[in-house]
Amino acid sequence: MTDKSYVNWAQMTDAALAETIGAFVKHHRVRQNMSQDETAEAAGISRSTLSLLERGEGVKLSTLIQVMRVLNVLHVMDAFEVREEVSPLAYAKLKKKSRQRASAKRSSGGNEDLGW
Repeated sequence: MTDKSYVNWAQMTDAALAETIGAFVKHHRVRQNMSQDETAEAAGISRSTLSLLERGEGVKLSTLIQVMRVLNVLHVMDAFEVREEVSPLAYAKLKKKSRQRASAKRSSGGNEDLGW
């Protein structure tokens, strides 16, 4: 396992980000022992389009998704998941509305059989 230092994605240029994505795609393709031709055919794109993607050139987002699906790396989409978050103030209001204790059971007219 390699120790990776922090990458400041915000400071990278768009071209550098595209090259990083391309390198990611190529790494996983080669790791799976797939040629560009095999990967492109499975993704329904041309080999030259895959080559452009791997070099960080402009391709459609749908092309990237198709290739990621073929390479079985869609798990990286977890980073894009949007989760509903409750603010601390809203949480406190919800807790205040919830019951704090159980109420006593009421008898019906005092004729309750206590079982004695």
